[in-house]
Amino acid sequence: MIEIKSVTKNAKFSHQIEKIVKDKRISYLDAVIFYAKENNIEVESVAKLVKMNSTIKCKVQVEAEDLNCLKEKSARLPI
Repeated sequence: MIEIKSVTKNAKFSHQIEKIVKDKRISYLDAVIFYAKENNIEVESVAKLVKMNSTIKCKVQVEAEDLNCLKEKSARLPI
């Protein structure tokens, strides 16, 4: 039962972040920060949700790599 709740919570979080990105036309990293401010949640708490959600985590990671915020880049196929 706990797993079902976490999956539902994770899917809801992902949907909300995607909606913020689309509506506000901002990056995923900015959307996560915006989500935290709007819901009066500490950024560290939202970071735990990002870690659990592989889709959002990958998108934030790609943005961070493009901005040279990470030391090492993950392997990506050229587009």
